[in-house]
Amino acid sequence: MATETSRLDYAGFRRLAPEVDRALLAISAATKQSALGAELIELVKLRASLVNRCSFCVALHRREALRLGISGERLAALARWREDPRFSPRERAALAWTDALTQLSDGDVPDEVHREASGSFSDADLAALTSIVATINAWNRIALAYRFPATRDAEGGE
Repeated sequence: MATETSRLDYAGFRRLAPEVDRALLAISAATKQSALGAELIELVKLRASLVNRCSFCVALHRREALRLGISGERLAALARWREDPRFSPRERAALAWTDALTQLSDGDVPDEVHREASGSFSDADLAALTSIVATINAWNRIALAYRFPATRDAEGGE
């Protein structure tokens, strides 16, 4: 059920668009087979959700990141990852790729960002990373469109 401020909650979305829900979850499941690792995947999902200001997805992926053992300090630093030494060069490349694909302000991903990402990831892993960023951006837009409530016990998409 939706709250006063939400238009629909995740359970309602799943009922109304079960095929879309399954398809997006299937993409997420497929990307887990990559060599990216669960921690990097959650950092990427959380970063895109922060950029998009999706409180539902931020809450969901923050909880998952904490469950994986990522410290609250690193999660708090994610908003300013470029200036924070807590992130490895590989993580920085993934986060730069995430920001570039999420914002697309110039309608393109800069060559410099692509060079950094392709220098840090195999072609297959960069394809998986790109799919993760595209999928979390889709979830962010769905959650924002319907104003999914960001409750502590909310279960939701990727």
